[in-house]
Amino acid sequence: MQVSRRNFSLGIAALGLSACVGGGSASRPSAPATMPMVPDAGFDVWVQAFRPRALSKGISDSTFSSAFRASGFIPGVIEKDRNQTEFTRTTEDYLAIAASDERLTMGRQMLAQQMGTLRAIEARFGVEPHVVAAFWGLESFFGTRRGNVPVISALATLAYEGRRAAFFEQQLVAALKILQNGDTSVQNMTGSWAGAMGHTQFIPTSYQAFAVDFNGDGRRDIWSDDPTDALASTAAYLSKNGWTHGQPWGQEVTLPSGFNTGLAGRGKGRSDWADLGVRAVNGGLGGHGAASLLLPGGSSGPAFLLYQNFNVILRYNNAENYALGVGYLSDRLNGAGALRAAFGPDAQGMTLQDRQALQRKLTAAGYDTQGSDGVIGAKTIAAISDFQRARGLPVTGQPSMDLLRML
Repeated sequence: MQVSRRNFSLGIAALGLSACVGGGSASRPSAPATMPMVPDAGFDVWVQAFRPRALSKGISDSTFSSAFRASGFIPGVIEKDRNQTEFTRTTEDYLAIAASDERLTMGRQMLAQQMGTLRAIEARFGVEPHVVAAFWGLESFFGTRRGNVPVISALATLAYEGRRAAFFEQQLVAALKILQNGDTSVQNMTGSWAGAMGHTQFIPTSYQAFAVDFNGDGRRDIWSDDPTDALASTAAYLSKNGWTHGQPWGQEVTLPSGFNTGLAGRGKGRSDWADLGVRAVNGGLGGHGAASLLLPGGSSGPAFLLYQNFNVILRYNNAENYALGVGYLSDRLNGAGALRAAFGPDAQGMTLQDRQALQRKLTAAGYDTQGSDGVIGAKTIAAISDFQRARGLPVTGQPSMDLLRML
């Protein structure tokens, strides 16, 4: 059975979005300096106990030996696993990050650069180029942030640690089978701290089920600088999970005054939205089958009709904001404009424009927020704190209208 990527790790999709913003080096060190391997006698005992279990599942002795000769215990992986912050962004923040100016600029460049390949992928799997590119953009910032943690070491460490031993051992066996098949080497098999790999962050069991050798070199190589196999593998994943070519994932709509918002919600699909006064922001409404209505910001904010392709995106990562992010980024890469409707003020009474103005003014005052996307992250909090400290104010690190007026 296919393992959901969301059940594997909630890290990258919700997580990596912030981390992925910004250009990244495509160089592939064998291990990041922050996550070194260290000697651990208990880990060594676990590896020896795991050997017969692996061999019983079809792993050859030579594959096992070569894989673990270059692998070891990484305590930083356990630290990451035990300290995953329950950090959820609002839909507004998520979409601002997903379709940031920087991501759109790079995405349009990469879409143009890879269009020939993406058209060939579309011809075989029926998934549009801008859709595949959106997954690429969210998962690894178009290949610049693929992860450089050794996958065998990461998965073995997590299986040894034991919190989700059975799951990670399953992924570890799958990773060993990938090596045994000759698709890549131990040294090149790198990814996230939790073992997601390549340009579009496949977990090993997803790789086994969906990865393809699109360039015909005999290997399903999702790790190399050439993204061809990774992009095709993502299209294969979507195709086999029911993607319908030519159909939208969803569309932004407007609601009539007094609309019954109780009709909104995923799973409440219907085809008579036009009769209820729902109107498309761009283009026509209907013709795409039953749709459900989503109001991610409640009564204030944009409204979306969601079609079957939205559910296919959820098969890749079962997080509503992630699926909205992929859909929205794909539309922007395909030439669509920004959302028409604005989200309402946040808990501090600030709109997105207010937060963007705050970031610009802090940077101009010498407290660099490293961007003005309106998303209040660690860098903005640090800049606010430094400003407050320098002015002798209580150091809260929190944005406010008073702070904006002061600036």
